Amino acid sequence: MLILMTLFSSCLFVSSSNIEDNVGNFFSSGHTNNWAVLVCTSRFWFNYRHVANTLSVYRSVKRLGIPDSHIVLMLADDMACNHRNPKPATVFSHKNMELNVYGDDVEVDYRGYEVTVENFLRVLTGRLPPSTPRSKRLLSDDRSNILIYLTGHGGNGFLKFQDSEEISNVELADAFQQMWQKRRYNELLFIIDTCQGASMYERFYSPNLMALASSQVGEDSLSHQPDLAIGVHLMDRYTFYLLEFLEDIHPASKTNMNDLFKVCPKSHCVSTPGHRTDLFLRDPGSVLVTDFFGSVRKVEITMETINLTSPIMQTEEKSAAYGDLQKETYSFSDQLPVSEIIHQKPKQKDWHPPDGFILGLWTLILLVFFKTYGMKHLKHIF
Repeated sequence: MLILMTLFSSCLFVSSSNIEDNVGNFFSSGHTNNWAVLVCTSRFWFNYRHVANTLSVYRSVKRLGIPDSHIVLMLADDMACNHRNPKPATVFSHKNMELNVYGDDVEVDYRGYEVTVENFLRVLTGRLPPSTPRSKRLLSDDRSNILIYLTGHGGNGFLKFQDSEEISNVELADAFQQMWQKRRYNELLFIIDTCQGASMYERFYSPNLMALASSQVGEDSLSHQPDLAIGVHLMDRYTFYLLEFLEDIHPASKTNMNDLFKVCPKSHCVSTPGHRTDLFLRDPGSVLVTDFFGSVRKVEITMETINLTSPIMQTEEKSAAYGDLQKETYSFSDQLPVSEIIHQKPKQKDWHPPDGFILGLWTLILLVFFKTYGMKHLKHIF
């Protein structure tokens, strides 16, 4: 009997310690809200993939719970309305036009020539004119976890904005330091998909900052998913595998940042992805991916007793009285989940003769005719 009591008490102790560990992990991040700043810095049709990169991350963070009110989306070009787009009002991230990441509810905050180095730095530091609308502001505080994603063309220590200006790694590092001094973030995750991307986080010196890049200094970040119908590459390799990784994440997922670091090995990316964690105060293995890509729920703790019986009964009586008047019609998009699209085989296309086949066939017929009958019988053709 004593042995049974000992085992029972030990089980209770283990279960209570597990609960305490889970509670400790839940509150370890110290943040109460999430924000995302997603930036595509490239213009022109041949940079279609950079817009698709940004919209793919935008789609993922919205699915995991960050609302549009907490997302600042900056797109340097409007690929959905480009006259070269064979499918207007769409931006695809997978071959055969199977996944439209533009969707029906995209809210672009900065578009076209509004996407400049100055506006980007003003959004980060909060130095915006008083007339700037709320949707164009990063209204974060010292309890905010912020995801910053950049994609475009870059080099050693700089990222180009619209082929007309560039931001250096020193300017970016100073902007993050201003954010820290002004208590505009609790923890910050910086991701960049560009050539020589690791050079952009070399000068960072602000605390509680973690950075990831698609390539090392001296390496190119390569494109992926060419589509003959659209005529360009649809995504970059690093963001493609990042999207594939995020599709398996749900709001209650326990996946941590160490798993995110392995998202695109060199065998897939060709380039060598890099990351920097020395400025981050927590162990990356204890940091959940949803601490940055998801959204926390606000909880109000009260010691008062609340009686929910009467309101629930009244609600049920009202719903029974109204009957079918309360019903609404819902419609669902007919596209496949991304996890199925990525792994499925491409569709078989209808065969059609290659370019110039018909013209070459007629030329061969005429040559055979002239060889056989000569020019004197040409009148029988016309």
